[in-house]
Amino acid sequence: MRVPSRSPGQQPGSPVSPTAPARRRPSGRAPRRLSSAAPDLAAYRAAVAELLVEVGALADVASTRARQVLIDERLREPALAAVLDATPQGLIGARETLLLEMARYQPNERTSARDLTALVRIYLLSRIDVFWWQDAPTFVTDEQVNGSADLVDLEWLRRRDLLRFRYQEQPATALGRAVRGVRRRLRPDATPRTAGLLFRRARREVVALLNDIGREFAAAAPPATPPLWVTSLVRSTEHQYRLRRLGYAAMLPSGHCLGYSVDVELAWFERFGARDALAELLLARQETGEINVIDEGQAWHLCLAPTARRRLRRAYEAEMGV
Repeated sequence: MRVPSRSPGQQPGSPVSPTAPARRRPSGRAPRRLSSAAPDLAAYRAAVAELLVEVGALADVASTRARQVLIDERLREPALAAVLDATPQGLIGARETLLLEMARYQPNERTSARDLTALVRIYLLSRIDVFWWQDAPTFVTDEQVNGSADLVDLEWLRRRDLLRFRYQEQPATALGRAVRGVRRRLRPDATPRTAGLLFRRARREVVALLNDIGREFAAAAPPATPPLWVTSLVRSTEHQYRLRRLGYAAMLPSGHCLGYSVDVELAWFERFGARDALAELLLARQETGEINVIDEGQAWHLCLAPTARRRLRRAYEAEMGV
């Protein structure tokens, strides 16, 4: 199993492009042959759901060994193995990584993985993102995210009223954090409880997807419901490791570090009677094959499917007049 480097910066003698691929094949090693038939993602999701029931039944500490045996056996079943073996890590690497994540798991207030069952769900369903975009370049450092020509500045678009969703940035200073804290105390439910975006940048296709979802949500939600709220977009691998150190369930590899995954707020819309409407339209888009959806509690993780990329890029260009 290959373990991602904890030093995501440039390696000596190896130039880094603005979106340098994080993966490198060892020299002399032939690429792994994959089946010509695409894995059945509906069967994979169903198999994950069945596995989660069994993991939940072995939630106590004394069941550690039983959980390991369960994971080892179930991941080899065809529906699960077909997807995991098609990822860069392969089946064995995915199995070892999942077991390591489970061994290291510590519940805390920050993580979206509220228990081991949620951790397994998030990890396994996020492998669909990795399978889809395994050949896409990874944003390794913060500098690469901020300097990439493949990403657009959301603030520029927002000021021109070209976004059908909202977001907030992370405060950059101690004063900004203090002001944010005061606002939350005075109006605790005015906005979702989220740290905000570190990078206010996104791929053009993702902007088009969120605008499309935002319009559909506005039409389906009850009157006076606020617009779709985005809590996370593109991240660097460097930032992903920061989140892991803080206790978040930030998986690696991640669709966020490729620029094709986003997180949208769900729980906050319960107070407007709109949560179910948003959940239903997201799952309907998953059924069409346009996105991958992961229920992470307060927010849901979405990943754009490669098959929808061209259509959404054209939609962006038409909407923005470029």
